[in-house]
Amino acid sequence: MEKPLIIGAVLYDPKVSVIWDIIREYFEANHVEMDVVYFTNYELQVGSLLSGHVDIAWNSPLAWVDTRRRTDGACKAIAMRDTDQDRSTHFIARKGSGIRSLKDLKGKTIGFGAKDSPQATLIPIQTLSSAGLKADSDYTVRRFNVLVGKHGDHIGGERDAFDALNAGEVDASCLLDLNWDAWTADGTINSSAFEIVDTTPRFDHCVFTVLEAFPKADEARFLEALFAMDYDNPDHQEMMDLEGLKKWEAGRTTGFGPLTSACELTRYFEEA
Repeated sequence: MEKPLIIGAVLYDPKVSVIWDIIREYFEANHVEMDVVYFTNYELQVGSLLSGHVDIAWNSPLAWVDTRRRTDGACKAIAMRDTDQDRSTHFIARKGSGIRSLKDLKGKTIGFGAKDSPQATLIPIQTLSSAGLKADSDYTVRRFNVLVGKHGDHIGGERDAFDALNAGEVDASCLLDLNWDAWTADGTINSSAFEIVDTTPRFDHCVFTVLEAFPKADEARFLEALFAMDYDNPDHQEMMDLEGLKKWEAGRTTGFGPLTSACELTRYFEEA
C-alpha cells in the first residue's frame, strides 16, 4: 500500500473541512490515499511543509512567496484553480466624490483589508507607490485586520473596508475583482453609487506547493487525480463550487511579481 499523501490546508472558513472531506473521499475512490492536516494560519503551514510534516500545502499567494523565500527557490507550484489566475484588485470610491484616478487619492483615507492580505493591502499599496503615493505620507492607511494569519482568504477585511466607505468613514477601499463582481451582482454594493477608480496589475492567487525534493511519482498521482475532476460531474460540482473553480490548472509562478514587489516595498517579512 502506498503511503498516504498529507495535505496542509488553512481553516479560514468552516466550509474548508467540508471541501477537503469531499476531496479526500474522491481521491480515495480513485486509489490515491490522502489525509489532511488543518492549520489556523499560513505561517504554521509553511513551517510544516519545510519540516516535512505535510507533503503538499494548499498555499495562499503570500505563503507561496514565503516558501520560495525560505527555500531559496527549491519549491514548486504544481496546481491552482482557474480562478487563481489573472486576478486584480479595484480601488473603489463613491461616485461624485471627485476621485477619478489614483492621483486623486493624495491626502485621502483609504480602507484596506488585513495587513497580510495580498489583494486587499499589499498589492494595492505597491500599486499606489508606483503611482507616486507613499503610505502614511501621501494618504492615510486604515486597516481592517480581520483574521490575520489567514492572508485575506476570506471577505472579512475587504467587506469591512467597503462598509466604512459606504458609511463615509474612508474615501476609498480595495476590493478583489471577484468580490466587486459578486457584490454588485447580488446588490451588496449599489453600483449606481460607487465606481472603480483604478485597478492593480494582474496577479495570481493560491497554489498547491511542494518542495523540490518531493517524489515525482507522488506528485504525478496527486495531479492525475486532481486534474481528473470534472465540473460537469455532479459528484464533483459541489466541492468545486464551494472552492470557487470550474477547472484545476497546472501551477505557474509568472503571476507573483506584483506580490513579491509589494513584500519588498513594505518589508513585509522583515516586519513580520
